Amino acid sequence: MSIDPIQLPPRFADLTKDLPAGLRVSERVLDPVVIVEKHEGRLIAKLAARRMVRGVEKIIPAPANNYDWVLDDGIIRPLPKDVSEALITKLGADPSQGVRYGLLRERLAEIDPAIELRLSDAVLETGTSSAERRSESIEINGLDAKLYPYQAKGVAWMWDAANSHGGLILADEMGLGKTLQIIALLMMDIPDENAPALIICPTSLIANWVREIQRFAPSLSILVHRGPERTGTFRGLQVANVVITTYDTMVNDISIFAAFEWSWVICDEAQAIKNPHSARRINAATIPRCKTIPMTGTPVENSLTDLWSLADFAVPGVLGDLSVFEERFPDGIKTAKEVAEIVGPIMIKRRVADVAGDLPERIDIDVPLEMEGDLVDHYEHVREVTLAKYPVAGALVATLQLQLVCAHPWLRVNRGENDDGEGAVIDAHADLPLVNTKLERTLALVSEAFSTGKKVLVFALFNRMGDLLKQAGKDLPEAYWGAINGSTPQEDRQGIIDAFSDHEGPAILVLNPNAAGSGLNITAATVVIHMTPVWNPALEAQASARAHRRGQTMPVTIYRLYYEDTIERVMLDRSAWKNEMGNEIVPVSNRDEEDLEKAIHISPRKK
Repeated sequence: MSIDPIQLPPRFADLTKDLPAGLRVSERVLDPVVIVEKHEGRLIAKLAARRMVRGVEKIIPAPANNYDWVLDDGIIRPLPKDVSEALITKLGADPSQGVRYGLLRERLAEIDPAIELRLSDAVLETGTSSAERRSESIEINGLDAKLYPYQAKGVAWMWDAANSHGGLILADEMGLGKTLQIIALLMMDIPDENAPALIICPTSLIANWVREIQRFAPSLSILVHRGPERTGTFRGLQVANVVITTYDTMVNDISIFAAFEWSWVICDEAQAIKNPHSARRINAATIPRCKTIPMTGTPVENSLTDLWSLADFAVPGVLGDLSVFEERFPDGIKTAKEVAEIVGPIMIKRRVADVAGDLPERIDIDVPLEMEGDLVDHYEHVREVTLAKYPVAGALVATLQLQLVCAHPWLRVNRGENDDGEGAVIDAHADLPLVNTKLERTLALVSEAFSTGKKVLVFALFNRMGDLLKQAGKDLPEAYWGAINGSTPQEDRQGIIDAFSDHEGPAILVLNPNAAGSGLNITAATVVIHMTPVWNPALEAQASARAHRRGQTMPVTIYRLYYEDTIERVMLDRSAWKNEMGNEIVPVSNRDEEDLEKAIHISPRKK
């Protein structure tokens, strides 16, 4: 007859001789083992016994986690009498209902564990592999975007991982839409204003986060916490679904950020907290939170300690104590593989090459930037001085001068009202730094591209921008640097392109679209960055086509950087309008005067 062991008492000591027929009792105590499996996205711990039979290990599951015996082919075999209490002590109140991955890894690292832990293959599966098996579509109410199949899979995996483990690392390559995936995740369960989601990012990304949330999730309320007018109380943060701040503001205001529990803490460009001893990393780790996501396309930049910092922030304890980790895992190929196996289940990392079939051939990404305070003052000053100096042609001259400020405030032209500015010279401004918001964002994009061996085209209307970029990027990974502009002899240009294309590893070409906008084939590049908008959309399209053309085998990601509420915003709007008019058989309107008026009066100064 069949026997249901659950109907027997859980304590071995309570078993009597009046056992059902066919059962007998052994007095030999077996070693306990805990098998951790994955069930419906959660990690479940199940108590079992380990027995050697003719040199072959046999794993025998207990009827339940509160039983101190197992049933082995009609024989009841005891486990240590305090095994269920030890299991609860080790893994929590009810490990059969779910265990967090970080706790499991902490227990696995114990030198002399009371109970052996074993993780199933499903538990050890990487986030990337697990996501791949998810559905290619996901329904999210209120999300005004259609996710690519790989994005839908990523969001579904992240939802389960965040709820099961409390955190994860989103390490998708640049251009794959990490921001949209995070917004989709927030829309699956909109954060309450009493426990909003906190997004910490570089200053240069604030405008982009605001724009993307407003575009894809307009129902989410947003609070940007930075600047002199920001709140000084934690209650002042509990007024929106999403709070966006900078790393430095977070450090300065840590007392109010740590005053309540956030639903999410999301760190964009999380390499900012890769140093575990930095003020940013130390303070961010003290913020109470339910779920954590560091986002970066480069989880390891210098050493395995970078990855420890991100992983421990996402899932505390997953890689153990830092000093022990550094001793156990010195930098090296073998140790890197070991660390990758531990971190893999809480990290999703996909390359463009992995999901190329899901992507269009060309990915266009606008990157709005918020001009910083000192540069705003400089921008306003340049406009006032120029209009005063040129009372007749002031508007036309001012547009060029304001374009130069937006490109970089160290650029100067003084050769007449009709100069196109290409030959602008560098004049270091004592009150304005080399690295500003636009240069910082450009460097971040270039750095991430370099870290994966990509080749980059940077288009800038002003020839000396390449010098400024190279000066600011002196700490970037080693790469080939080249430039083509109006002063580059025609006979030298193809040689520069060949050197760029043939270079083993990352490379960058800084190009003036007027000089390199046509006739050049540079399909070795898969990342294009437009640092300065142009009035003519055809010129920009020709420039982008240097990489996105016949012969290109990979999707090309094209970034357009621009300052909001400046002449650059007007230039983009005009460019879009001209593109639309270009689709008509007969253009029927002209807005030169209107756009010129906007260009010289739009102001980045906050009201």
